[in-house]
Formats: sequence, C-alpha cells, structure tokens
Amino acid sequence: MPKRPCSHPGCPKLVGLRATRCERHQAAQEQHNRPTPEQRREYDKRRGTRTQRGYDNRWLRARGVFLMEHPLCAACEEEGRIAPAQAVDHIIPHRGDADLFWDETNWQSLCISHHSKKTARERRERKNHQ
Repeated sequence: MPKRPCSHPGCPKLVGLRATRCERHQAAQEQHNRPTPEQRREYDKRRGTRTQRGYDNRWLRARGVFLMEHPLCAACEEEGRIAPAQAVDHIIPHRGDADLFWDETNWQSLCISHHSKKTARERRERKNHQ
C-alpha cells in the first residue's frame, strides 16, 4: 500500500493509509487533547452531576418543548444550511444563575457540532480569564 505524508504541517515522515500522523505527532496530539484520568475525575467533581447543575426532569421537559418549537440549528441557519437541532444551548452561560437558566430568550437550538464547538470555545475563554 502506498504511504502518504504525516498531516502535521511540515512533517516529511510517511504514514500508512489508515494513519493521519506519524507516531511522534500522533502522541503529541493525544497528549495535548486528552485530559489524564486524574484531571477528568477532578473536573467531574468540580462540575457536579447533571441534576446539581440544574438539568433535572423539569429541564428535560422544557428542552423537549423548545426543540419541538425550534427544530432547526440556529447556527446552521445563519450559515445558510438546514440541520436538525439536538441541543438547547444557553446563549449566555448561566453559571448557576437560575433566572438566566430559565430565561427562554437566552436559549437557542443547536446541532451537536455547533453546540460542542461553542462549549469548547467558552471553556477555553473561561480558562484563559482565570
């Protein structure tokens, strides 16, 4: 089978068809992207359970109604695409503020991809401001 270059910019090493990066760059990417088990446990402990964060059965019902009323991803629509929404996002993170949490004008329907990207961006921004 022919080999192709590592996808890391500037790396001349060749990799097999199923790989995207050479061993060195794959290991560096995994180390950079994945938290250690200890980091994950600490994060989960700080974060609390779904219910402790306010996402209880009342939220699940409200979320279901909102998604029925707003079935398309708002971000995809802004990009001129149509995609089903699977998540109800708080436009302004509520950070435990019950009034902001339940304010439907602060909700938007998003697809999983856009919700994940927005959440990751907010976490990075919050981490950088601490």
